[in-house]
Amino acid sequence: MRLFIISNRLPVRMTREGDRLSFTRSEGGLATGLGSLQIPYEKHWIGWPGICTDDPQERKTIGSELRRMHFHPVFLSEAEIENYYEGYSNSTIWPLCHYFYAYTLYKSRFWEAYREVNRRFCEEICRVVEPGDRVWVQDYHLMLLPGMLREAMPDLCIGYFHHIPFPSYELFRILPERARLLRGLLGADFIAFHTPDYMRHFVSAAQHILNVEFRLDEAQLGSRTARVDALPMGINYDLYHKAASKIQVRDAVEKYRRLFGDRKLILSVDRLDYSKGILHRLHGFASFLERHPEYRGKATLSMVIVPSRDHVGSYAELKTRIDEEIGSINGKYSTMDWTPVCYFYHGFSFEELVAMYYVADVALVTPLRDGMNLVAKEYIAVKDGNPGVLILSEMAGAAVELSDALLINPNDMDQIEQAIVKALEMPEQEQLRRLKKMQRIVSAQTVNRWAESFIGEWSSACRKNWAMNRKRLSPESETTIRRHYARARKRLILLDYDGTLAPIRARPEEASPTPELLDTLRLLCGDPRNRIVINSGRDKATLERWLGELPVTLAAEHGARYRENGVWHTRVARQQWNTGIMAILNLYLEKTPRSRLEVKDTALAWHYRECDPWLGELRAQQLTRALVSVCLRHKLQIIQGSKVLEIKSPEYSKGSEVRRLLEKGGYDFILAMGDDTTDDDMFEALPRDSFAVKVGSVSEKALYNMPQQERVLPFLRSLTEKVPDASEPSRKRPGRTAIRFVKRLLQTKNR
Repeated sequence: MRLFIISNRLPVRMTREGDRLSFTRSEGGLATGLGSLQIPYEKHWIGWPGICTDDPQERKTIGSELRRMHFHPVFLSEAEIENYYEGYSNSTIWPLCHYFYAYTLYKSRFWEAYREVNRRFCEEICRVVEPGDRVWVQDYHLMLLPGMLREAMPDLCIGYFHHIPFPSYELFRILPERARLLRGLLGADFIAFHTPDYMRHFVSAAQHILNVEFRLDEAQLGSRTARVDALPMGINYDLYHKAASKIQVRDAVEKYRRLFGDRKLILSVDRLDYSKGILHRLHGFASFLERHPEYRGKATLSMVIVPSRDHVGSYAELKTRIDEEIGSINGKYSTMDWTPVCYFYHGFSFEELVAMYYVADVALVTPLRDGMNLVAKEYIAVKDGNPGVLILSEMAGAAVELSDALLINPNDMDQIEQAIVKALEMPEQEQLRRLKKMQRIVSAQTVNRWAESFIGEWSSACRKNWAMNRKRLSPESETTIRRHYARARKRLILLDYDGTLAPIRARPEEASPTPELLDTLRLLCGDPRNRIVINSGRDKATLERWLGELPVTLAAEHGARYRENGVWHTRVARQQWNTGIMAILNLYLEKTPRSRLEVKDTALAWHYRECDPWLGELRAQQLTRALVSVCLRHKLQIIQGSKVLEIKSPEYSKGSEVRRLLEKGGYDFILAMGDDTTDDDMFEALPRDSFAVKVGSVSEKALYNMPQQERVLPFLRSLTEKVPDASEPSRKRPGRTAIRFVKRLLQTKNR
């Protein structure tokens, strides 16, 4: 078995030397973590190789070299890089996810390229994966990919990790392609984010935009579930923690100590990006120098900015403003022997960066929004017995774990200024105490631990889906049911209405039976061996109006009333609803827009299908809590269905109706179909040799699952069609036919 890691780019550096190409691994955090992961899988990687070429021979050469390292290239053109990567990925999704709505660009060519590249990745994966392999998709560049893979390979084990923030529903809903992106992500078995907030935002978006119902961390999607969780990514702790002992690092430490002297060093390390809050940081530092002149000449800000996309307009403008602000600060406060801001606009080697971390008295990490921010964790890891203070933005994902940092709002320049002062004046013992607590966290939650946690949770989700998949009503299972149906002399067929015979409607009154449904029921009723029972939560009047002309048994209000041979019977007396219960329900009607109350003779149903998903679930929980005591006093039951809360007598249920029907006995074929949690009572009351089919989601109480409601009527009609009996001679088994012919011939002669 193999694990395929799918990312926008392969962890490889390619260089041209004349006509020759050379390849070296680039060991980033993700590659390092996954490379050292101890799992029983052969690890492969699929992504763009970092070079654009249309030459078939060069592509062949590159592919051959990369596959030796278990890398599989997806070649992209310069136009695709411009529109898919620079365009939709980094000019549409990136700014929106980082709450920079004004920077978000919408162009149809961006979206078309994004969709096409995701499709190309899907084709490459389908070409190389085999049964039993797993596919782990990385990040926002490939949000459509899990859904595409699910459609192409329904049984594939798919995981997805989102490495950047996931914005609130109110912001995400702005995207024109919002629904398609969410459906893409929900193609995965397991979806993870850095923080619980990002997880919560995703769930909220899926609920509001797709009307997907989540129960805690899981959404039921037909015959499978999609599980969501928060798993903070870490770093290679040992790599950073032990690096200070390297001779190259010690040399670099001495170099920087000579450069900065005995001044307090405040370190800032970022990629050039508007989400990093670099200008806010400079304004805060300028305020610090203005209000605290005692630190002039005694504290230096070392600002390391790694170039990134500076050819893009918004980034080029940002760099210009940074240059101007640094120039302004240095022009105002510099002396002959002191420069307030030391500016480095280039990347640093690993050894130089570690040395910077080691000598820095303060790390100033203040992004306006960041998925995690590993710089903060790297700084903590390097500090081995020497003091230091981390000033960290509360908008960074790392802030959830590193609560012993000085947490600040990066939009508040006064807070930045005050945090710098507090950091510089913090006693050494307190610095070490805070560092030690954060080191325990960073050393435990490493990138290896993150990857192991993901694999473990993902495996659990896949195992559950494989188990659920075994319940899927296959063509073979359908044939088995049809054969039992054909042989039976007395049949009982129990059918729920809403969500089973008819699709769920936002307005229940719109779910009236179609001509196809009525024709199907008439077809089944035409066989005298069949007893058809509509076992529903609907009220008596509605069932009579819709289905009263058919020769079927009607069980209304979960069996409280039933009709046999055209006559209605009542098992529970009509309720006189307590004024206290009605007052509570009416209060929640007022508090919950689009909710509605259905008053039946023997039950009350509070529907919230049309409500805001989050508000509906909240009000359902609040209503349950408000009703519990009064319902207990009046010996009433509260049951939670799909977007409905019902109050009824516990004396009857869909299960009690089944038991009533079975008292007469003699059935040699029983089929039950339903879609809601209330139908579990019906399934549970059936004999073990019955055929129970849960429509939509999977039920532990039902042997089979039918994911799509649209399949119910064709399946019911197929029961009446002729099916070859397993006991009949098969055309493919002539030997047995010949033996039977010889036996009959001998019997005739003996007579």
